Amino acid sequence: MDAQALAEACRDAMWENDRASRGLGMQIVAVGPGSATLTMAVREDMLNGHDICHGGFVTTLADSAFAFACNAYNEVTVASGFDMNLIAAARKGDVLTAVATEVAKSGRTGVYDIAVSNQRGERVAAFRGRSYTMKGRPVVEGLPIGKQRGS
Repeated sequence: MDAQALAEACRDAMWENDRASRGLGMQIVAVGPGSATLTMAVREDMLNGHDICHGGFVTTLADSAFAFACNAYNEVTVASGFDMNLIAAARKGDVLTAVATEVAKSGRTGVYDIAVSNQRGERVAAFRGRSYTMKGRPVVEGLPIGKQRGS
């Protein structure tokens, strides 16, 4: 099984149980080894008292992209922390896209950058996630554990 097929199998297995991402209307546009792209439309029930998208929803979109990117090697990987910078407001009807890119992965830890933009390509947020891999615990039983980039 090649790395792309493995990433897609992990995506499918995780998506089936990801009630949070599905419940928020997210869609997975792309996934690959160490990368993922997700979208989410800003709904009425996501607006705060200033009539803009609550930052927690923007963060959740970025966190979901992070999760699909860092689990693409078929080893259960969780967040050990992240930093979120909200750059611009998202409004009702905006379609946000989170693009996750692996910056570094070595041993049990990794670093991922997630850029969140609106449908006009304007940056809404910058997220940096730190991951921790539980070595030997596959996302999908019976499939090989993949190699990280550069190894």
